[in-house]
Amino acid sequence: SPQHTSTIGAIGAPSRRNTELALLVFAVVIPVFAYANVGLAIDGSVPSGLLAYGLGLGLLAGVGHLVVRKFAAYADPLLLPIATLLNGLGLVVIWRLDQSERLQLLAKRAYGAFSPSAPNQLLYSAIGLGLFVAVLVFLKDHRILQRYTYISMVAALILLLLPLVPGLGADVFGAKIWIRVAGFSIQPGEFAKIVIAIFFSGYLMVKRDALALASRRFMGLYLPRGRDLGPIITIWAVSLLVLIFENDLGTSLLFFGLFVIMLYVSTERTSWIVIGLLMSAAGAVGVASFASHVQARVDAWLDPFGCYQTSGACEQIGQSIMSFGSGGVIGTGLGQGHSDLIGFAANSDFIFATFGEELGLAG
Repeated sequence: SPQHTSTIGAIGAPSRRNTELALLVFAVVIPVFAYANVGLAIDGSVPSGLLAYGLGLGLLAGVGHLVVRKFAAYADPLLLPIATLLNGLGLVVIWRLDQSERLQLLAKRAYGAFSPSAPNQLLYSAIGLGLFVAVLVFLKDHRILQRYTYISMVAALILLLLPLVPGLGADVFGAKIWIRVAGFSIQPGEFAKIVIAIFFSGYLMVKRDALALASRRFMGLYLPRGRDLGPIITIWAVSLLVLIFENDLGTSLLFFGLFVIMLYVSTERTSWIVIGLLMSAAGAVGVASFASHVQARVDAWLDPFGCYQTSGACEQIGQSIMSFGSGGVIGTGLGQGHSDLIGFAANSDFIFATFGEELGLAG
């Protein structure tokens, strides 16, 4: 809060903004070198867009730093540099996959034309920075969000349900998690995760004492009172509905898992973690028993090579595992891997496999 900030400044505590600035320099320089490395590995020349990329990433980092220095002088100095480094390396690897002739050919066969993903990703980075600046400028004290606890819950539910609206939602590879607006495709569930975290925080701030109370001890665990199980059962049911109607196992598990983890952090009761794991496992198994899309994903996760030859659901996971294996400890080197064999999702859902192959376990 402003009062807290002024108190810290009065007692002479360092703001550590200069530390953040020094780390940001490295966070920009490392991806720039990585970009040059990819170009040299692919065709033996430095990419023509190297200067523009370096200036663009540097500008984004610089704006972020100046806003933090102005509006959050005593913030953690590591967060912005880490975000900049990960984002910068992500841009490099997406550009590297854009150069793949195999992926270009796949796109032309499927859509009639190839469109590079890196420029869009840079645009999304700029939009993300804009939202970051807006939050710092307009949200002076995060505790204000507690006033909007239940409004956040309603907003999150609306965002989760948007893909089910006829004409707005889109079914992509069996999952109904996308909406199309003005030519852009977005997943409203990604924004819902943030809004849900706000709701959970506000709710647990008020209810954590009641939720921490135990009624009985069972197998070394202090179990919560029966009437306090209501919130976790409600969230469990909502996450199952997301899974059933949108065929999205990932969002459903993350949604429920986020609540259980925040519940544990606020109450320090290990029993909540155990109950949450049991309920998530029961829900996933129950839905997988009648939802073929979810069943295929679970089977692919359990034994990717067992159904590699018979099911397309296993091929991408099998290829990603082979990417990690070929990368070994130190990797094949940026631009020298073959993760484009994974197919369409190589530069999105499976981009981690490219890092695993080209930077290895060390990277």
